[in-house]
Amino acid sequence: MSWKDLVIAVVAGDNREQEIARCAVRAGAKVRCFGFPWPEAGIEGAYHAADAADALKGADVALFPIPGITPEGALFAPKLGSKIIPTREMMAGMRRPGHIILGWADSNLKAICEELKITIHEYEWDVDLMLLRGPAIVEGVLKAIIENTDITIHRSRICLVGHGTIGALLARTLVSLGAYVTVAARNPVQRAAAQAAGANSVTLEELERVLPETDILVGSVPKQIVKEKELQALPKHALVVDVAAPPGSIDQASAKALGLKTIWARGMGSRAPVTVGRSQWIGVSRRIEDILKARSGGS
Repeated sequence: MSWKDLVIAVVAGDNREQEIARCAVRAGAKVRCFGFPWPEAGIEGAYHAADAADALKGADVALFPIPGITPEGALFAPKLGSKIIPTREMMAGMRRPGHIILGWADSNLKAICEELKITIHEYEWDVDLMLLRGPAIVEGVLKAIIENTDITIHRSRICLVGHGTIGALLARTLVSLGAYVTVAARNPVQRAAAQAAGANSVTLEELERVLPETDILVGSVPKQIVKEKELQALPKHALVVDVAAPPGSIDQASAKALGLKTIWARGMGSRAPVTVGRSQWIGVSRRIEDILKARSGGS
């Protein structure tokens, strides 16, 4: 089996998926699309389906968005106006063996795919892909901070929870812009890396101590760490920005109840959809090549 024999469904997402669909067409696949903003001129070589089930009909591979599944179980599709919640009926039209490539899957999607013998490939936390799309995410977070504060990033006091791939890129950028950055992380190596990049660092147990002097709190860990007790220590003018995958780093309901301005900055890669769409395709196409190789017996 080769690319020209492959049917790829691109379902949900934002403008990044337009570029991913174009890349799939250029690779030689037959491409079926639904659930992301459709350009006025269309996408040459791609079929615009009537709904998600129509897009998935006959597909060997389905590409769902990196931001994955919302808390109510819907695929990330902020511009669609309606929710795409995976069901057995929606997925049943895929060819077997089918494959879904996406950021991450919830228990509902996993159960459906197990029943239908469809393999899930998750890549939300692939370090190489995070680095490729990282600059666009950082630019998007900076945009969110600028648009929601009355102060400059320069000389502001920023507490960043987490120093993984995206957290480290954020910390380095914020330091370069002149912010006073404190990184809270459990891992001592990450704390040392933050210090080497010009930030201060504290353990998670010390987080509450630095929050009273914080202007902007940024969470980058996909595990809820900052809860009501810690949030109560923030000054009322503080901006809360969560860039992590669900459930996020921060108890956003408590933050809002405390009157704190709170932004869940998901899908920040959409700031540069062409650049990020192409970088995502690098990771996606590598997985598709592995699927094709396996179907050909590894030759």
